[in-house]
Amino acid sequence: MAVTSRDMHTTPAWSRSRSPRVRGPMMRPRSIRPFIWFILVIQVAIVIYLLVSQAIGLGQSWIDDLRYGNPRTAHIAGFVGHNEAHNQPSHFFALNLDRQVVVLEFPGGDASNVRTLVGPYLFGADADRHPVMLDLRDVDGDQNVDLLLTVRDEQIAYVNKEGTFRLPTGEEWSTIQQLQP
Repeated sequence: MAVTSRDMHTTPAWSRSRSPRVRGPMMRPRSIRPFIWFILVIQVAIVIYLLVSQAIGLGQSWIDDLRYGNPRTAHIAGFVGHNEAHNQPSHFFALNLDRQVVVLEFPGGDASNVRTLVGPYLFGADADRHPVMLDLRDVDGDQNVDLLLTVRDEQIAYVNKEGTFRLPTGEEWSTIQQLQP
């Protein structure tokens, strides 16, 4: 039996040479990282948008709660020619009672002669939280102050005829439309 000597290194002899290896141009493997970052940034932007939208909505509701209370209530006073013998203005309170608009009139400030005007029923999301605004001005050109109700950017006119407020007739409505700019 013959004994042979061998090199015990694990690397082959040809790889231990010091000559530099020449390689061709390497192509970087395509990375999906930029795409993942793009998707992540879009998702974060959407979440931020949703959070800011919710915060703005809650803030507006909180401001309306402070300004109009709950149920939504508004008040205006003015001389409209109803029982104002003692030089006291009539007082008007507009309420949004569970989506039903109601206007209370205290003619001449007298609480014993309260008149009620039933307004529209409101539809839609959070309709019970919309404030009702009041304004007093002549809209039909008859020199009597009329009552304007504003809810959700819509106006309803109550004309002042014969000592009370009522919805306008078709002829009165066409006159109102002609007088508006």
